[in-house]
Amino acid sequence: MATVSQEGDASGLRVRESVTARVRAALDHPLSSYYLLLGASSLLLVIGLIMVTSSSSVFAYRTSGDSYSIVKRQLMWVVIALPLAWGATRVPVALVRKVAWLGFFLAVALLALVRIPGLGVEVNGNTNWLALGPVTMQPSEVAKFALVIWAAHMFAKKEHLLHQTSHLLIPVVPGIGLVTGLVVLGHDLGTALVFGGILMALLWVVGLDWRYFVFGFTGLVALAFLAASTSLERKERLTSFVDPLQHYHDNGWQPSHGLFALASGGWLGNGIGDSTQKWGDLPEAHTDFIFAVLGEELGLVGTVLVVALFGVIAFAGVRLALQTEEPFVRYASFGVVAWLLGQMIINVGMVLAVLPVIGIPLPLISYGGSALVPSLVALGLLVGFARREPEAAELLEARRTRTSGVSAPSTSSVTS
Repeated sequence: MATVSQEGDASGLRVRESVTARVRAALDHPLSSYYLLLGASSLLLVIGLIMVTSSSSVFAYRTSGDSYSIVKRQLMWVVIALPLAWGATRVPVALVRKVAWLGFFLAVALLALVRIPGLGVEVNGNTNWLALGPVTMQPSEVAKFALVIWAAHMFAKKEHLLHQTSHLLIPVVPGIGLVTGLVVLGHDLGTALVFGGILMALLWVVGLDWRYFVFGFTGLVALAFLAASTSLERKERLTSFVDPLQHYHDNGWQPSHGLFALASGGWLGNGIGDSTQKWGDLPEAHTDFIFAVLGEELGLVGTVLVVALFGVIAFAGVRLALQTEEPFVRYASFGVVAWLLGQMIINVGMVLAVLPVIGIPLPLISYGGSALVPSLVALGLLVGFARREPEAAELLEARRTRTSGVSAPSTSSVTS
């Protein structure tokens, strides 16, 4: 019996070693980052469209008489975003860097336009939307992408000077500080904190001394309390998230019903379309709190899958940043990961009531073209970085050559 048991243990060990070896070999493949980024982004986009369709149906019917009016608009943004994302996979790195300053100034200009009466639109107490004719957009979402590219360009340009603290801080810190200040003027505390998180992540990558991070974190906390003190509603949101049920009929209503949705979903969920909270109890069910509806309809399995897919994007992006020899690609890749992963963590934290409700959407999942388009373009840029890595580019070129080599004789033989 002991011999049989030992043989079974040895067999199980060999199987585990074989699986581990295969996984490691797959991750070491030159195109692994390319496929991981492309696959995870595509799956998140599909899940997002499904969840927007389900979570918005009741609200859409009550406001327009068409249950699919909101998802139709989301599909319109997807149709706009996909060609832009595809173009981002092909655009040369040199061209991206050339337009980095233009993107920064465009972001500042759009955020400044929000402050003009008649152009700025107030939503839920925050004036962070811009009305441009029939289109209403959120410039801060565009600014996130623009700031990542601009900061990566500046750090890459100063690569040989980054051992000096002054070059680490200037002009990136004042530039992002300017944009953050414009956002704070619109009372958008959540986006301001995201900008601060992106800045601290990029400064950590370029090697800023840890003592500055203590100062920066203290500044972010002070900024949060300062912004909270200017708005009673925001102050109550920041103080009620610890126990939302205690403030159930006030600021705890939204996080409480978010928890109810997650709790009722169980392991496998109630099924797509079978959420009860989306019928009116859960505000912003298709935007900031779509993760709660996802948990109610797809259960723990669905929520873990979404978080895992963001983890895959983070893994592939960081792997790309570590392997590349181009400083701009390194900083831009890490910046995009810090932006999207950080925003996902904040959104999920809001729904789980471990963070205050500060109005941050879930990237690729929540409804909204202003957030969807920059996110997809940023991921397209990462896919382009991955496919241009020397070994990956060589392998893709070999595949194209082999394909054309197979089809060419076939065409000539048919012609003859």
